[in-house]
Amino acid sequence: MPTITTGDRETAASEKVEIIVVLDRLRSAHNVGNIFRLADASHIEAIYTCGYTASPPHPKLEKTAMGTDQFVHCRHFDHAVDAVEDLKANGFRVYGVDTIETAIDIHEAKFTGKCAFVFGNEALGIQEETLAACDDFIRLSAHGLKNSINVSNCAAVVLFQAAHQLRN
Repeated sequence: MPTITTGDRETAASEKVEIIVVLDRLRSAHNVGNIFRLADASHIEAIYTCGYTASPPHPKLEKTAMGTDQFVHCRHFDHAVDAVEDLKANGFRVYGVDTIETAIDIHEAKFTGKCAFVFGNEALGIQEETLAACDDFIRLSAHGLKNSINVSNCAAVVLFQAAHQLRN
């Protein structure tokens, strides 16, 4: 297996997992930057930013991305539904990450093949037309009074769970 040298450390390079993250109108560039770090750490293919979601180059994104915005592949779409349609046309199964009633708990979901995960706006969620275009829905079951967590924290759970399944 090839190695990657980053600064003063070498790590084994693994094949990228066929996962793409779609960010639908995220307001916080800091959350987006953190998701870039997660994309690198879980070694997925790409991030698709949509609408007013911050895209590189962006100073607040750069601060939390800590350099990953320089090498994690990013593509921008004006509308998330266009990203979803593009992914589906290229053989990806698209999962909306949402708290809707029909969503399957992340720990019960079985991922195979090429997967994409749509994460929505922190206050408004995923746009209705984008939800309608998704193949399936997953959720993180919350047990407190709120039914959701920070979008980048949610992305961490989803990406590591899905990447682990797809590598094994």
